[in-house]
Amino acid sequence: MTSKPIPVPQIRGHYTGGHEWIPAGESNLEVYSPLDGTRLGGVPIAIPSTIDEVVKNANTAFKTWSTTPLKDRVQVLFRFKTLLEKHHAELADLIQVENGKTWTEAKAEIDKGIEVLEFACSLPQIWDQGLLEVSTGVSCQYERYPLGVVLSIVPFNFPAMVPMWTIPIAIGCGNTFILKPSELVPLTAVRLAELFNEAGLPPGVFNVVHGTRETTEYLIDHPGITALSFVGSTKVARMVYQRAANLGKRALTLGGAKNHLVVVPDADPEITAKNVVASAMGCAGQRCMAASVLILVGDTGTILDQIVEEAKKIKVGEDLGAVISAAAKERIEGYINRAEGAGYTILLDGRGASVKGKEAGTYVGPTLIEGVLPGDECACDEIFGPVLSIIHTQTLDEAIAIENSNPYGNAASIYTSSGAVARYFSERANAGMVGINIGVPVPREPFSFGGWNDSKFGHGDITGMDGVRFWTKLKKITTKWTASASQNWMS
Repeated sequence: MTSKPIPVPQIRGHYTGGHEWIPAGESNLEVYSPLDGTRLGGVPIAIPSTIDEVVKNANTAFKTWSTTPLKDRVQVLFRFKTLLEKHHAELADLIQVENGKTWTEAKAEIDKGIEVLEFACSLPQIWDQGLLEVSTGVSCQYERYPLGVVLSIVPFNFPAMVPMWTIPIAIGCGNTFILKPSELVPLTAVRLAELFNEAGLPPGVFNVVHGTRETTEYLIDHPGITALSFVGSTKVARMVYQRAANLGKRALTLGGAKNHLVVVPDADPEITAKNVVASAMGCAGQRCMAASVLILVGDTGTILDQIVEEAKKIKVGEDLGAVISAAAKERIEGYINRAEGAGYTILLDGRGASVKGKEAGTYVGPTLIEGVLPGDECACDEIFGPVLSIIHTQTLDEAIAIENSNPYGNAASIYTSSGAVARYFSERANAGMVGINIGVPVPREPFSFGGWNDSKFGHGDITGMDGVRFWTKLKKITTKWTASASQNWMS
C-alpha cells in the first residue's frame, strides 16, 4: 500500500463539461479514507435546480454530439484512453486512497476499464446496420440512433471500472452522459471528468452529479433523462428498475450476488487453494464477483487444509485492503459473531484486524467459516467482505442443487481436472458467468458482463455488444425508388 502523500482533487462542485463546474453551494458530506481515517474533503449534495441545469446542458450538447460522425466521436475516446494510460499510477493512487483497496487491485480495475474503452474505440468497425433487398425494387434497412441524455448510478467498490462499463460505450454511441458516483468515493469521478475535458470532449457530453439517495431519485424521475444503468445491492437494483420502468424508461440494473465455488476431489490442490483465496479475499471481498461460498464435494480435506494455509499468508494492509467504512466493518464482523454463536467453526478469524500506524483504518482480516448449513444467513446473504463460508457435500449434484437454490446468479465456478465434470457443472450452474478453475470468471471484452436471476434486472448485459444495443434504438427504413413489373403485397 502507498505510503507517500497522494494529491487529492478538489471537488469544486458538479461537473457539466468544459471548464464549467456548478459551484458546491449546497450542504456537504464529509469523506474519509478507509485506509487511515484521513479526511478527504466534502461532497456537495445536488439540489433539484442544480440537477435541472446539468440535464439542460446535457440535452443541449446532445443535439450536436448525436449528429457528430461516429468515427469523430471515437477519436475523443482514443485520446481519453491515452490520458488514462499516462495517468495510470496517479489514478491507482487515488482509488486506493478513497476506496481502501490495494494499489495492485486499483491498477487492475483501471486496466479493466481501459479494456472496455478499447472495445468502444472499435465501434466504427463493429457498428451493425442492416440492408436487404426484400422484394424487387424494395429494400429494408435499419440504423442505430442514440437515446438522448442517459444516467449511470455507480457503487463505491470500483470507482473507475464500473463507470467505465458504461461511459465509453454510451458516449461512443452518441448519447450525452450523467454520472452519479457513490458519495463514499467521489474523487475518481472528478478526475475522470478532468481527463475527458483534456481529451477534447465537448461541454455537456459528460457530466458528474454528486449526492445521496434523494439526488438519485430525482435523477431517475427527471423527464430529461431517457435511460439509466445502476450497479449496487439487489434490494436497491430492484427498486431502481421498477421506478424507472414505471416511468417508461429503459433501465438495466445490476444487483448483488452469492457466488459459489465448487471443489471436487480431483482438483489441483495448489491451483485451487491460491485461486479460491484470491477470489474470496481480493478487493476485501467487496465485489459482486467475489467467492462467498465454498462447497467441498467428497474427500477434499487436503485441499481445504491448503486453502487455510494460503489464507493465513495474507497480510492485512499489504495484500488485503480496507473495507469501505466503519459501518461496513461492524456489519461484516456481525456475521462472523453470529456464525460463531451458531456453533460453526471459525478456521481463520479476521475480526479486530488493524494496521500499525493506520489504527483509524477500517480493516477486516481473511475469515474462513466451516461447516455452514445451506440455509444459514452466512451461506445466503451477500456479506460483501473477506469472509468465505464453507459447506460440505457428498455429491456434485448436491453442490449444484445448493448453488441453484440461491436467488442470485452472477457467478459460479468449479475446480476439477475433468473436462466431463466441468461440462456437467457449466451446463447446470444457474449463473450468467461460469468459471472452470477460475474463481472470478469476469469475461474479457467483447464478451459481456452480466448475471442472471436477482443479480440483474432488465434485458441484456452491460458491456460488449449488449451495451451497444442497450444505449441505442433502431430505426427501420423501407425504400422503393422504381416501379416494378412484379406486384405483391409490398407494392
